[in-house]
Amino acid sequence: MKSTWTSIVLTRLNFDLWLNSSYLYRFLNLVSAWRSQSWLLQWSEEIGASLLALILILAPFVSTGLIGMLLIAVALYWILTTISESEPLGITPIHVLVFLYWGVAAIATVLSPVRAAALDGFIKLTLYLMMFALGSRIMRSPKLSNWLITSALLSSLIVSGYGIRQQFFGVEQLATWNDPNSVLAKDTRVYSYLGNPNLLGSYLLPAIALSIVAVFVWSSWIQKTLAVVLVGINSACLFFTDSRGAWLAMLALASVLFLLLYWWWREFLPRFWRVWLLPLFFGGLGGLIIVAILGVESIRIRFFSIFAGREDSSNNFRQVVWDTVGAMIKDYPLTGIGPGNETFKAIYPRYMDSRYPALSAYSIYLEHIVEIGLVGFSSFIWLIVVTFNHGITQVNRLRQSRNVQGLWVIAAIAAIWGLLVHGLVDTVWYRPQVSTLWWFMLAIIASQFEGMRDEG
Repeated sequence: MKSTWTSIVLTRLNFDLWLNSSYLYRFLNLVSAWRSQSWLLQWSEEIGASLLALILILAPFVSTGLIGMLLIAVALYWILTTISESEPLGITPIHVLVFLYWGVAAIATVLSPVRAAALDGFIKLTLYLMMFALGSRIMRSPKLSNWLITSALLSSLIVSGYGIRQQFFGVEQLATWNDPNSVLAKDTRVYSYLGNPNLLGSYLLPAIALSIVAVFVWSSWIQKTLAVVLVGINSACLFFTDSRGAWLAMLALASVLFLLLYWWWREFLPRFWRVWLLPLFFGGLGGLIIVAILGVESIRIRFFSIFAGREDSSNNFRQVVWDTVGAMIKDYPLTGIGPGNETFKAIYPRYMDSRYPALSAYSIYLEHIVEIGLVGFSSFIWLIVVTFNHGITQVNRLRQSRNVQGLWVIAAIAAIWGLLVHGLVDTVWYRPQVSTLWWFMLAIIASQFEGMRDEG
């Protein structure tokens, strides 16, 4: 059984050994001598980190077109540094599954009934994957990793601060985000600079996970105070989004984060806390949820609307879209209609009820199946399994040496888990503001493979 599992998660493959025997890779590395003489590329990691930091800082505030230009710059830079790299690339099982995921998307693009639209989506996906590849290499450096994480957190502080301001001073609701028949029909839902409360909630999930861990990783009291402020402001802003999916995702994120942090410090805890800390935490969390539901009307209404079925307009809209997407999947089961929102917008009108227009499937899982088919969805699930396995393996290794980089991996695992839960009922993390963070979280985990290879 153990042998089967190690085969599934690809833990026994030596990818750098394979690369070194590759004629193509040897040919590409002919320019590595040029790199050693280039003054500019002596600072290659710092330049790459600067490009990534620009994306993480600017993504919530600028147009998707500008984000795309920055992603193109990252992609070109990744190609330049890869073909001139003389050191091992540090390819992990995660990289292999990302490449498989990309390959399936390429096949779906070729077989798409709207090939031009699918090509647009495929190019966007490729840019995100190149960002992941560069990030996983850059963040081998603890200093640059901390720099990039700090950049993302400082950006989230501005986003959350503006969102909280909207809550207290009011803001125009840009769409019918609340059930018009609900007593909360005129309730304010904040959206900050992102234009949509569900998108904002998804954006804040990684920021909350990273800021909680920053409390423990950052060393000075000024840094720790900033981390505590980040936790409070980001959490409050997420609450003010009134996004039920983001609330549920936050509970999942907090649970996973606490379990992993407990595992990290368990051997240092007194016996009493080893036995009772988990029951006390989850019992207290459950009690807090019950008190909030019973004591706060807005939370109670939002909570019970989850179970209202089609009586809630938001629930009904999603279920109608899901039914329509199911019909699309039946017609394109294996390789889907092709990647990207443009393909969805091109094909969905052929199936939809005219009263329920939609730009996505309102579920990342259904979106994967409809865009790249059951084959692509299987590669996505495989990628998630390998990522979690690799992440837990690295946390265990780093825990034994008390390397605080393991805490960032814990935050990334919890953030990914939260985004996956939110993705059950929404596809907002297909937007670049969230998609960049999704691949950034995977890059944090993949970046820690170097130490494990050295130990082997």
